[in-house]
Amino acid sequence: MQMEFSGKMLTPDVRRLYDMKEVILDQNWLAGASDFELYYMFRDLSLSRADKEKLLQNNLRYDITIIPPNMLGCEYIKTAGHYHPDASGGVTYPELYEVLDGEALYLLQNQDLSDVVAVYACSGDKVLVPPGYGHVTINRSNKTLKMANFVARNFSSLYEPYREKKGAAYFFTIDGWIKNKQCQEAAELRRVQAPDSSSLCKLGLSKSREMYPLLKEPGLLNCLTAPEEHLKLFAQFI
Repeated sequence: MQMEFSGKMLTPDVRRLYDMKEVILDQNWLAGASDFELYYMFRDLSLSRADKEKLLQNNLRYDITIIPPNMLGCEYIKTAGHYHPDASGGVTYPELYEVLDGEALYLLQNQDLSDVVAVYACSGDKVLVPPGYGHVTINRSNKTLKMANFVARNFSSLYEPYREKKGAAYFFTIDGWIKNKQCQEAAELRRVQAPDSSSLCKLGLSKSREMYPLLKEPGLLNCLTAPEEHLKLFAQFI
């Protein structure tokens, strides 16, 4: 798959089934499945040189991920799941997502699994993954999910905690949510809608406007690179 962005045809990084075999619920199905492409990640995008410089100056990265509809046996297609490392003072980096097209389930969980949240989002919605939370994105619809994200550019995501637990705390299947047997300590799943306008406006966001132009407004995305200074803000988003 290729994607046109800023007049150029881009080739993505590709996540394949066998890349995330440890976190698939339906291992019987997996044993007979071929290693097909799951989703596509277009990283570090910008529409102009000026935008690229602005992203670099503010230590940010803008990405787009495309997840076609599919099933992983009994489970809806999903991302591998990851946490973020510490930014400063024991506070981990957050991440800001936007659904550009389709529908998404963002499954958020904190590190001790005392809080697990399913955030339902559709086109135009923005979802902030706060410090201390890992996340998986699920495409539960029959449409292709296209989403963008802003994130600090100077770290590597942590996938191993999800691999060790054989997946997230819950799996979303054709029979609904199923708790991961490796996560018996996990809290009961909370279900919420994506943040409304009153929350989004605190970040200069609205459902009707794409978030990419935020990179031109210094300071609005500072919470992604200096999260320890914005802890009260994060509490309002889940």
